[in-house]
Amino acid sequence: MAARAELTAGLNAGLRRGILAAADSGRIQRLVRRHGMRLGAARFVAGETLDECVAVLRRLNEQGLYANTTLLGEGVLEPIATERVVAAYRAILERIAVEQLEANVALKLTHLGLELDEELAYANVRGLVEHATELGGFIRIDMEQSQFVDATLRIYKRLREDGLDAVGTVLQSYLYRTMTDLDALLPLQPNLRLVKGAYLEPARVAYPRKADVDIAYVRLLERMLLDAGHTALATHDSALIQHAIRFAADHSIGTDRFEFQMLYGVRPQLQLDLARRGFKVLVATPFGPEWYPYLMRRLGERPANLLFFVKSTLRG
Repeated sequence: MAARAELTAGLNAGLRRGILAAADSGRIQRLVRRHGMRLGAARFVAGETLDECVAVLRRLNEQGLYANTTLLGEGVLEPIATERVVAAYRAILERIAVEQLEANVALKLTHLGLELDEELAYANVRGLVEHATELGGFIRIDMEQSQFVDATLRIYKRLREDGLDAVGTVLQSYLYRTMTDLDALLPLQPNLRLVKGAYLEPARVAYPRKADVDIAYVRLLERMLLDAGHTALATHDSALIQHAIRFAADHSIGTDRFEFQMLYGVRPQLQLDLARRGFKVLVATPFGPEWYPYLMRRLGERPANLLFFVKSTLRG
């Protein structure tokens, strides 16, 4: 049994590396972009326009689920392009408020110019957090590749120290450094999302074995539930979810102190089951024309997602 599990883990790891490498292939990207939304990407992406996304957000709310949404894109390298991204996010925040949706916004700092200038990214995200505050909304700063962790955490800390509270960020359990990062954030009583990590990182900075990532996830979730201001546990792993529920109950941690977050299109029945049990469940519901890199990371995370996509393609 152990040998079989090790073989399965090795195959999954190999598939993940291959899929994430394919994300950089121009040829594959052109093929998937041409047909992907029609053939299966729509399972994971809520359309290419805000109108399409709003319809999905409303349906999720009607099912008793919360949501966040992201305008897909990253790595903006032109200052004027960041202005367009900021304007788009302002429109998203306003639309959520007008439609009275139970939803918030998640964004990437490289989409706001982080690779150009940290001060530019800070100014852009600060303006958006201020706008979200005025509208009664909330912004989650997503975590990206390991080279952006320091800058992302610096910007998050600056926002909080400047008195802005309608903002949270993300920590990744596959990075060796994450417990140290958590310790540094706890004095802020932060609103944190915990994920395993979706980028292909070298073994010098991240655990290469899934089992070690899961062990780190458990240690981090327990510390967050005890000491953070609010904890969003982003996982589809039933064992981790049940551990979190038991740990919270054993330590008298109220359900208002944490929530579960899952991806649109992944384990929807589990999302509904948890919501019916009284837990807050938020569904990450991205949209936009730049959906290809996101789709490839979702396929890389779980071979079952790849199988679904291939079957849809063959049927098409």
